[in-house]
Amino acid sequence: MDEAPGLSDQYRMASPWPVFVALGIPISELGLLFDLFPLAVGGLLLFCGSIAGMLQESGYVESIWKSLGVFSVLLFIIGGAFVFMDGTLVTRGYAVIASGALLLFGGVVFELFVRDQQQDI
Repeated sequence: MDEAPGLSDQYRMASPWPVFVALGIPISELGLLFDLFPLAVGGLLLFCGSIAGMLQESGYVESIWKSLGVFSVLLFIIGGAFVFMDGTLVTRGYAVIASGALLLFGGVVFELFVRDQQQDI
């Protein structure tokens, strides 16, 4: 009797993305909770980038830049709500908006430069 039926050596057994998702959530929450701008931005970048990587690896999206664009729009909406709804959450809203802008910038750079180099090879 086989211990792992249906599995072969050609498939990877584990993905590295869940670890980064699990780290991105508390890092971003700590940054947002204590108003630490770089920590909040870095945690949100780690979280959203890892989710986009998981979606691309599992085959739900063809290119990672589209999911990064969707995440950046969501972050713009959430950050805008923080900034315009409540005056006490302004720096947290700016951190969320900044991370959305960096995600969008990274997705555009990936689409324009990195993907073209991969197709030429």
